[in-house]
Amino acid sequence: MPWLLLILLVLAVVFGPSLWAKAVLAHHSGDRSDYPGTGGELARHLLDRAGLEEVAVERSQMGDHYDPEAKALRLTPDNLNGRSLTAVTVAAHEFGHALQDRDGYGPLATRTRLVKSIGKWQRIGSIIIFATFGLGLASASPSLAAFGAGTGIATMASAVVIHLYTLPVEFDASFKRALPILDRWGYLPQGDIPAARRILKACALTYVAGSLASLLNLWRWIRFLR
Repeated sequence: MPWLLLILLVLAVVFGPSLWAKAVLAHHSGDRSDYPGTGGELARHLLDRAGLEEVAVERSQMGDHYDPEAKALRLTPDNLNGRSLTAVTVAAHEFGHALQDRDGYGPLATRTRLVKSIGKWQRIGSIIIFATFGLGLASASPSLAAFGAGTGIATMASAVVIHLYTLPVEFDASFKRALPILDRWGYLPQGDIPAARRILKACALTYVAGSLASLLNLWRWIRFLR
Protein backbone atom coordinates (compact mmCIF):
# COMPACT_ATOMS: atom_id res chain seq x y z
CA MET A 1 0.00 0.00 0.00
CA PRO A 2 2.76 2.58 0.81
CA TRP A 3 4.29 1.93 -2.61
CA LEU A 4 0.93 2.49 -4.27
CA LEU A 5 0.50 5.79 -2.43
CA LEU A 6 4.02 6.82 -3.39
CA ILE A 7 3.35 6.04 -7.05
CA LEU A 8 0.09 7.99 -6.96
CA LEU A 9 1.87 10.92 -5.29
CA VAL A 10 4.60 10.94 -7.95
CA LEU A 11 2.02 10.81 -10.74
CA ALA A 12 0.08 13.67 -9.14
CA VAL A 13 3.23 15.81 -8.80
CA VAL A 14 4.41 15.10 -12.35
CA PHE A 15 1.12 15.24 -14.24
CA GLY A 16 -1.01 17.38 -11.92
CA PRO A 17 0.33 20.79 -13.08
CA SER A 18 -0.19 19.93 -16.72
CA LEU A 19 -3.75 18.69 -16.15
CA TRP A 20 -4.60 21.77 -14.08
CA ALA A 21 -3.15 24.07 -16.74
CA LYS A 22 -5.19 22.39 -19.48
CA ALA A 23 -8.33 22.65 -17.36
CA VAL A 24 -7.83 26.38 -16.73
CA LEU A 25 -7.20 27.14 -20.41
CA ALA A 26 -10.21 25.08 -21.49
CA HIS A 27 -12.46 26.71 -18.86
CA HIS A 28 -11.87 30.16 -20.34
CA SER A 29 -11.85 29.14 -24.02
CA GLY A 30 -15.46 30.07 -24.79
CA ASP A 31 -15.98 32.94 -27.22
CA ARG A 32 -16.85 36.30 -25.69
CA SER A 33 -19.16 38.49 -27.76
CA ASP A 34 -18.10 41.53 -25.73
CA TYR A 35 -14.50 41.29 -26.94
CA PRO A 36 -13.82 43.51 -29.97
CA GLY A 37 -11.34 41.15 -31.65
CA THR A 38 -9.66 37.77 -31.78
CA GLY A 39 -6.40 36.74 -30.20
CA GLY A 40 -4.67 37.14 -33.55
CA GLU A 41 -6.11 40.61 -34.07
CA LEU A 42 -5.03 41.69 -30.60
CA ALA A 43 -1.51 40.38 -31.25
CA ARG A 44 -1.33 42.35 -34.52
CA HIS A 45 -2.64 45.49 -32.82
CA LEU A 46 -0.17 45.23 -29.93
CA LEU A 47 2.77 44.58 -32.24
CA ASP A 48 1.90 47.59 -34.41
CA ARG A 49 1.41 49.78 -31.35
CA ALA A 50 4.86 48.77 -30.10
CA GLY A 51 6.48 49.55 -33.44
CA LEU A 52 6.99 45.88 -34.31
CA GLU A 53 5.31 45.90 -37.71
CA GLU A 54 8.00 43.53 -39.05
CA VAL A 55 6.86 40.75 -36.69
CA ALA A 56 4.39 38.44 -38.42
CA VAL A 57 1.35 36.88 -36.77
CA GLU A 58 1.06 33.32 -38.02
CA ARG A 59 -1.05 30.20 -37.56
CA SER A 60 0.68 27.37 -35.69
CA GLN A 61 0.03 23.68 -35.28
CA MET A 62 3.01 23.34 -32.91
CA GLY A 63 1.73 25.32 -29.94
CA ASP A 64 1.64 29.04 -29.17
CA HIS A 65 5.10 30.63 -29.25
CA TYR A 66 7.19 33.56 -30.34
CA ASP A 67 10.11 32.84 -32.69
CA PRO A 68 12.81 35.49 -32.18
CA GLU A 69 14.82 34.31 -35.18
CA ALA A 70 11.96 34.36 -37.69
CA LYS A 71 10.37 37.41 -36.00
CA ALA A 72 7.04 35.62 -35.90
CA LEU A 73 4.33 35.38 -33.23
CA ARG A 74 2.55 32.08 -33.75
CA LEU A 75 -0.80 31.08 -32.30
CA THR A 76 -2.80 27.88 -32.51
CA PRO A 77 -6.04 28.16 -34.54
CA ASP A 78 -8.28 28.47 -31.47
CA ASN A 79 -6.21 31.32 -30.08
CA LEU A 80 -5.58 32.97 -33.43
CA ASN A 81 -9.24 33.09 -34.45
CA GLY A 82 -11.02 32.89 -31.08
CA ARG A 83 -12.45 35.73 -29.02
CA SER A 84 -12.06 33.92 -25.72
CA LEU A 85 -10.28 35.10 -22.60
CA THR A 86 -7.72 32.34 -23.17
CA ALA A 87 -7.08 33.49 -26.75
CA VAL A 88 -6.62 37.13 -25.76
CA THR A 89 -4.42 36.35 -22.76
CA VAL A 90 -2.20 33.89 -24.61
CA ALA A 91 -1.79 36.39 -27.47
CA ALA A 92 -0.71 39.06 -24.97
CA HIS A 93 1.73 36.60 -23.38
CA GLU A 94 3.40 35.86 -26.71
CA PHE A 95 3.50 39.60 -27.39
CA GLY A 96 5.39 39.84 -24.09
CA HIS A 97 8.10 37.66 -25.64
CA ALA A 98 8.19 39.95 -28.67
CA LEU A 99 8.79 42.87 -26.29
CA GLN A 100 11.59 40.92 -24.62
CA ASP A 101 13.19 40.44 -28.02
CA ARG A 102 12.81 44.13 -28.91
CA ASP A 103 14.28 45.22 -25.58
CA GLY A 104 17.28 42.89 -25.84
CA TYR A 105 16.18 40.85 -22.83
CA GLY A 106 19.21 38.63 -22.26
CA PRO A 107 17.55 35.52 -20.78
CA LEU A 108 15.33 35.16 -23.89
CA ALA A 109 18.38 35.20 -26.17
CA THR A 110 20.14 32.70 -23.92
CA ARG A 111 17.10 30.43 -23.90
CA THR A 112 16.93 30.53 -27.69
CA ARG A 113 20.58 29.49 -27.96
CA LEU A 114 20.07 26.76 -25.35
CA VAL A 115 17.05 25.32 -27.16
CA LYS A 116 18.98 25.13 -30.43
CA SER A 117 22.15 23.63 -28.95
CA ILE A 118 20.43 21.25 -26.54
CA GLY A 119 18.06 20.07 -29.27
CA LYS A 120 21.04 19.21 -31.46
CA TRP A 121 22.89 17.40 -28.68
CA GLN A 122 19.76 15.50 -27.67
CA ARG A 123 19.48 14.12 -31.21
CA ILE A 124 23.15 13.16 -31.17
CA GLY A 125 22.78 11.74 -27.67
CA SER A 126 19.86 9.54 -28.75
CA ILE A 127 21.99 8.03 -31.51
CA ILE A 128 24.88 7.43 -29.10
CA ILE A 129 22.58 5.87 -26.50
CA PHE A 130 21.13 3.23 -28.79
CA ALA A 131 24.37 2.57 -30.66
CA THR A 132 26.66 2.18 -27.64
CA PHE A 133 24.11 0.42 -25.44
CA GLY A 134 23.27 -2.03 -28.21
CA LEU A 135 26.93 -2.68 -28.94
CA GLY A 136 27.58 -3.06 -25.21
CA LEU A 137 24.93 -5.74 -24.91
CA ALA A 138 26.04 -7.50 -28.07
CA SER A 139 29.70 -7.53 -27.03
CA ALA A 140 28.96 -8.15 -23.35
CA SER A 141 30.85 -4.95 -22.51
CA PRO A 142 29.46 -3.37 -19.33
CA SER A 143 31.58 -0.24 -19.77
CA LEU A 144 30.20 0.41 -23.26
CA ALA A 145 26.63 -0.15 -22.08
CA ALA A 146 27.26 2.13 -19.10
CA PHE A 147 28.57 4.84 -21.45
CA GLY A 148 25.35 4.63 -23.47
CA ALA A 149 23.21 4.87 -20.35
CA GLY A 150 25.35 7.72 -19.03
CA THR A 151 24.81 9.62 -22.27
CA GLY A 152 21.08 9.10 -21.79
CA ILE A 153 21.29 10.63 -18.31
CA ALA A 154 23.16 13.66 -19.66
CA THR A 155 20.57 14.05 -22.42
CA MET A 156 17.69 13.96 -19.98
CA ALA A 157 19.47 16.36 -17.63
CA SER A 158 19.79 18.91 -20.43
CA ALA A 159 16.01 18.86 -20.87
CA VAL A 160 15.57 19.61 -17.16
CA VAL A 161 17.96 22.55 -17.44
CA ILE A 162 16.15 24.13 -20.38
CA HIS A 163 12.75 23.82 -18.71
CA LEU A 164 13.99 25.35 -15.47
CA TYR A 165 15.74 28.18 -17.29
CA THR A 166 12.58 28.86 -19.31
CA LEU A 167 10.38 29.46 -16.27
CA PRO A 168 11.66 32.95 -15.27
CA VAL A 169 11.54 34.00 -18.93
CA GLU A 170 7.87 33.00 -19.02
CA PHE A 171 7.07 34.81 -15.78
CA ASP A 172 8.68 37.99 -17.10
CA ALA A 173 6.65 37.82 -20.32
CA SER A 174 3.45 37.11 -18.40
CA PHE A 175 3.50 39.24 -15.27
CA LYS A 176 5.89 42.07 -16.08
CA ARG A 177 4.68 42.64 -19.61
CA ALA A 178 1.45 40.94 -20.72
CA LEU A 179 -0.71 41.33 -17.60
CA PRO A 180 0.07 45.05 -17.03
CA ILE A 181 -0.77 45.72 -20.68
CA LEU A 182 -4.09 43.91 -20.46
CA ASP A 183 -4.91 45.64 -17.18
CA ARG A 184 -3.60 49.21 -17.44
CA TRP A 185 -4.25 49.67 -21.14
CA GLY A 186 -7.84 48.53 -20.71
CA TYR A 187 -7.85 45.56 -23.07
CA LEU A 188 -9.75 43.46 -20.54
CA PRO A 189 -12.59 44.33 -18.17
CA GLN A 190 -11.39 44.50 -14.57
CA GLY A 191 -13.52 41.49 -13.73
CA ASP A 192 -11.49 39.34 -16.14
CA ILE A 193 -8.06 40.25 -14.76
CA PRO A 194 -8.00 37.58 -11.98
CA ALA A 195 -8.92 34.89 -14.52
CA ALA A 196 -6.27 36.20 -16.92
CA ARG A 197 -3.72 35.91 -14.11
CA ARG A 198 -4.75 32.26 -13.59
CA ILE A 199 -4.36 31.61 -17.32
CA LEU A 200 -0.85 33.06 -17.28
CA LYS A 201 0.03 30.93 -14.26
CA ALA A 202 -1.32 27.91 -16.13
CA CYS A 203 0.88 28.74 -19.12
CA ALA A 204 3.91 28.90 -16.82
CA LEU A 205 2.94 25.61 -15.19
CA THR A 206 3.21 23.84 -18.53
CA TYR A 207 6.97 24.40 -18.27
CA VAL A 208 6.97 23.22 -14.65
CA ALA A 209 5.19 20.09 -15.85
CA GLY A 210 7.77 19.65 -18.61
CA SER A 211 10.59 19.97 -16.09
CA LEU A 212 8.98 17.43 -13.76
CA ALA A 213 8.46 15.01 -16.64
CA SER A 214 12.13 15.43 -17.60
CA LEU A 215 13.13 14.76 -13.99
CA LEU A 216 11.04 11.58 -14.02
CA ASN A 217 12.78 10.45 -17.20
CA LEU A 218 16.15 11.29 -15.63
CA TRP A 219 15.30 9.24 -12.53
CA ARG A 220 14.29 6.30 -14.74
CA TRP A 221 17.63 6.49 -16.58
CA ILE A 222 19.56 6.60 -13.30
CA ARG A 223 17.70 3.52 -12.04
CA PHE A 224 18.35 1.83 -15.37
CA LEU A 225 22.07 2.58 -15.13
CA ARG A 226 22.24 1.23 -11.58
